[in-house]
Amino acid sequence: MSDNNKKQENDRKQEPSFNILPHPANTNNPADLNNDPGQHGGLQAVAASAYNAKGPHIPSGPIAESLEKPKSREKLRAEAKELNS
Repeated sequence: MSDNNKKQENDRKQEPSFNILPHPANTNNPADLNNDPGQHGGLQAVAASAYNAKGPHIPSGPIAESLEKPKSREKLRAEAKELNS
């Protein structure tokens, strides 16, 4: 029986143990957990930076003239019909 007890003790030692950690917030406000958003990119970026962006790019005359002309609705529908059949 002593071998069986040793085996059970070894099994208990190999089992993972979990601890409860304290919550990092001091208040009940979830906004207190957010870092300063100005230092991060992505979804934490400053929302006002969208208003500081440059306007749309308008190409110069020669570049605009060298671009291909947009297709008419009829041509686009014909191409869609051809691709879908």
